[in-house]
Amino acid sequence: MDQISTLVEWSRAQFALTAMYHWIFVPLTLGMTFMIAFMETLYVRTGNEEWKRLTKFWAKLFGINFAIGVATGTILEFEFGTNWSNYSWFVGDIFGAPLAVEGIMAFFMESTFIAIMFFGWNKVSKKFHLLSTWLVAIGANLSALWILVANGWMQFPTGTVFNPDTARNEMVDFWAVLFSPVAVNKFLHTISNGFVVSALFMTGISAWFILKKREIVFAKKSMLIAATFGLLSSVFLALTGDGSAYQVAQKQPMKLAAMEGLYKGQKEAGLIMVGMLTPGKQPGDSKDDYVFKLEIPKMLSLLGYRDAQAFVPGVDDLVYGNEEQGLISAQEKIERGTVAVETLREFKQAKRDGDSTKVAELALLFDRSKPEGQEFYNNYFRFFGYGHLEKPEDIVPNVPLVFYSFHIMVALGFFFIFFFAVMLFFLMKNSVEKRKLWLHLAIWTFPLGFIASQAGWIVAEVGRQPWVIQDLMPVNTAVSQVSASAVQLTFVLFAIIFTSLLIAEISIMTRAIKNGPTEGGK
Repeated sequence: MDQISTLVEWSRAQFALTAMYHWIFVPLTLGMTFMIAFMETLYVRTGNEEWKRLTKFWAKLFGINFAIGVATGTILEFEFGTNWSNYSWFVGDIFGAPLAVEGIMAFFMESTFIAIMFFGWNKVSKKFHLLSTWLVAIGANLSALWILVANGWMQFPTGTVFNPDTARNEMVDFWAVLFSPVAVNKFLHTISNGFVVSALFMTGISAWFILKKREIVFAKKSMLIAATFGLLSSVFLALTGDGSAYQVAQKQPMKLAAMEGLYKGQKEAGLIMVGMLTPGKQPGDSKDDYVFKLEIPKMLSLLGYRDAQAFVPGVDDLVYGNEEQGLISAQEKIERGTVAVETLREFKQAKRDGDSTKVAELALLFDRSKPEGQEFYNNYFRFFGYGHLEKPEDIVPNVPLVFYSFHIMVALGFFFIFFFAVMLFFLMKNSVEKRKLWLHLAIWTFPLGFIASQAGWIVAEVGRQPWVIQDLMPVNTAVSQVSASAVQLTFVLFAIIFTSLLIAEISIMTRAIKNGPTEGGK
């Protein structure tokens, strides 16, 4: 068991490493493409060569980022086969579909037209080049759509049935997977996060030019577009964040409890604005949840359930049950899940023995179109994943990590709204050059965008542990049968490679920024 645990932890660490490095590059791709397309639109409509200079300069930085981002993304998808082959076997029919669509449609479109975007100047018409730039932007965000649909399904599996003959889950409703409320909210929230990060990037670089007294007009135009785009995106980010939190409350109550550090469920639960968790707090103990806290009364109930009087379950309620609120304990779920697992084993054994009567009898239990199957699903099979857990406390994620990551993300999100609003105010007053302190702040705010972005992914992924698929498959059953030492070795190799790529990108991009806009226009 220790060996399996070590393998799981190292496989998780390797995937987290790859995903976090990949997400350094992706946000810039998602947002910069639209701002570049808007700049080129202004160039085509006005004929002003200055807009062409802006387009080319920011497109150059986008291209540097895009090239390195592709490398990390490719490795990420291969890891599903190398490190998580049991997962890929169990749900490959569902999870693979959106990834296939992403590769065939979105990424193909993006990679095709990006060549015209970079090399088509003076070779195709202005309008066709503009169309290509917009298609790159749309393609990049469509790529994000399909990947986030796949991730959303992991958070809330829907549109599928379990086939006992193959012991695999199979898709029965593609549209249910695509338009799952979890997937929709995850997509909108994630791309708006990317838009904010890219706007911070453009604002910070523009601020650097102004501080260096270089390309003032160029920088102010770029900053105006970025700040406007950033303000709209940051407000939208807050709105989609509310939608995402609502879906978490409905579909992943343990994640919500971890996000708020809530151990004992409450009616009229307050929303924690600032707080410090009690060190060493464990499920079921008598310690207070917080050392101190500042909260808005009833707001968590209102945001999570659209009812200020609603009961919000805490960690203890979800682990040990709450009869008054109709919550069954994790131990009971484990027992019911064990029945589902054993029933599947009996079915497989009956097939091997050629016992057609027993096979037909047990097959009914897995057919949700039949009354017997629906009853078995409601009472037992929907807890299938729990049958692979050892103890009730296994369903509790790392509460402090999720709690602090969530509150850092939220605090920074509201700061970005304030930042972009103030920056736009200074630009409208034509006084931004005089705001030296604020310009320096703009440069240092850009890294905060990445911190908020990475914190969001920590909340999303750590918050649903131990599940690789919510309630259906825990991480300890999803890993490949490989040695932990092999995963450790590749972890180290990937860390070296990804860090080298990041250093290379920063070096190349820094040089390109220092050179400034040199092509097109006057």
